[in-house]
Amino acid sequence: MQKLRTSISFLLAIFLLNSCNSALQSFKKGQKKFDNGEYELAIKELQKSSAAGYELGKTNYLIAESYRLSNRPIQAGEYYEKALTSGSKENDLRYHLATAQKMQGKYKEASQNLEKYLSGIPSKELKNKAQTEIDLLPEVEALANKKTYIEIKPMSLNSTGTEFAPIPQGNELIFTASRKDVIYKNNGLPFLGLYRASLNTPTEIGTPMLFSATIFKNNANEGTPTFSKDGKMMVFARGNTGKRSDASPDVDLYISKNIDGVWSEPEMVSVSDSLAWDGSPSFSADNKTLYFSSNRLGGKGGIDLYRANIDNAGRFGRAINMGSDINTPGDEMFPYVSADGKLYFSSDGHAGIGGLDLFTATRVNGEIKVEHLGIPLNSRFDDFGLVAIDSTKGYFASNRDSGKGDDDIYYYENTQPGKKYEVPPPVIAVVEPPKKKMIRYFLAGTITDDKSQALDSVKVAIIDNSTNQAIEEVYTKGEGTFGKVKMDEEKTYIIVTEKKGYFTKREPFTMVGKSVSLDKLTKAETDTTFYASIKMTKPEVGKEITSTFSIAPIYYNLDKSDIRSDASSELDKIVQILVDNPNIKLELGSHTDSRATSEYNQKLSQRRAESAVSYIISRGISSLRIVAKGYGESQLVNQCADGIPCSEEEHQANRRTEFKVLEVK
Repeated sequence: MQKLRTSISFLLAIFLLNSCNSALQSFKKGQKKFDNGEYELAIKELQKSSAAGYELGKTNYLIAESYRLSNRPIQAGEYYEKALTSGSKENDLRYHLATAQKMQGKYKEASQNLEKYLSGIPSKELKNKAQTEIDLLPEVEALANKKTYIEIKPMSLNSTGTEFAPIPQGNELIFTASRKDVIYKNNGLPFLGLYRASLNTPTEIGTPMLFSATIFKNNANEGTPTFSKDGKMMVFARGNTGKRSDASPDVDLYISKNIDGVWSEPEMVSVSDSLAWDGSPSFSADNKTLYFSSNRLGGKGGIDLYRANIDNAGRFGRAINMGSDINTPGDEMFPYVSADGKLYFSSDGHAGIGGLDLFTATRVNGEIKVEHLGIPLNSRFDDFGLVAIDSTKGYFASNRDSGKGDDDIYYYENTQPGKKYEVPPPVIAVVEPPKKKMIRYFLAGTITDDKSQALDSVKVAIIDNSTNQAIEEVYTKGEGTFGKVKMDEEKTYIIVTEKKGYFTKREPFTMVGKSVSLDKLTKAETDTTFYASIKMTKPEVGKEITSTFSIAPIYYNLDKSDIRSDASSELDKIVQILVDNPNIKLELGSHTDSRATSEYNQKLSQRRAESAVSYIISRGISSLRIVAKGYGESQLVNQCADGIPCSEEEHQANRRTEFKVLEVK
């Protein structure tokens, strides 16, 4: 009997050892898949470890993260709960759990977890987002009661996969769907591609077919197209092949043109940032602006909306952040501008009832008003990619639980045009605890000419000096005023002013040292506005630009023509002026002191001018836009002529190069 018991114990130990080893191996495999971004494969391996009870805190947290990072927050919530119960101490766990709870309609639980998250050591990236969520949650219940007269119907094309980004184009519907032969290991679904189908009715389509063989790339995600007004140009997003060897492994914007009925080989759009995620492009109705989403440096947090102007030759200008009225610490995506000028977009940073909600932004009396589109366009899930056919109907996508698959496409229509909302039921007042004190900083200003007359329609770009990215672009009104533009504490900015017929100027503005102590605030929320006054002048032939741009002449050592270190910084300013003002041509006029002969000094001054010109050309400026002119000792700035005793400082004042306008195109 003793031998039998010993044998059973031995076999049991072997079984437990093998079981433990198997769970460990599954955990290691799952962790490796997770690190590689293969989240669906990671989930399958980690669930084996979870079922075996292996390191439940770590295992369940990685499963939750895999679901979240592959855009499945509801499933993630279940495993965040399990990880928390199992003792996981991961820093951002409660924040992500709260996000999932909000999508489940558990607003009270979400608020409690956000409070607990902020009471710990929140990450810098998520701290502001968590506080914003807490501040906005009281509005969510009111939004949930905001019913509209809109009816929605699912499209016949929906499947168990994913379909989104519907674009009506003529009598066809172009859409994005996961229907390729290769599986994307991130979420376990086929790679995304572009497809087309005839529209038989607003909700019924013909047989879907591949949009274009030229565009198609089997092992990459492609989608969210936008078309020019004539349908001959398309910009779309491509990326996420899952291979680390890719030159640009994230998502970028590509352009293709329809030439004689055939779409050209896609090329990356110049405005796309290869180091960032750029997606969901959308042309304006007049084709003069491209809107898109990006998480590039210099944004407000997460993914922001940007716009880039398009000139008559089809060239894209620089990307401009659409500002803090629209962009939040959360994500803003899927912009669409209707024919009547309304900006539709999706956001999880404004007050909403679920994940991504649909909003509109309109400009009223110079102020941007953001409005939630209510139920049923919005749900507790992700609602996004709205495209309006007209003011009463259109299409959008959602992963709401009434659909067939991951994301589905829906048709919407206002059944009572002219009416927007039902009257919501009365709201019982609730006494809320006092909000934490906060202060918001803004910049406003006035632009005038050199006679102090107000200048209207001046384009004012606010540039973050640390990233050289424009955070906002506004225009002055009739009284020459602009603003308000939201500023961040302790940051430095450049104000760039531009108007036809005037010099484009750059003026520094800093928030360093301007923060107000919260202890001095008497209200829970306080707005403080700083003001800038900028003068703009017209370029005049023969006039020096020193005073216009606060640029000092550059100086030389005795009998030398090389560029000193103190001179290079001033010449760099000249380079920037020439870049900002492509319509001007400058003369670099150089001078000497009166020592040595007039003939020698004439040659020395010419060498000095040519040395300064060479420096500017080396910085990328065309030689056709600058002229070197030596004046010798003929234009002294003081009395130090031949035979008159002067100090070295007085002689130094004459050894200089000055800058004046030679030509204005």
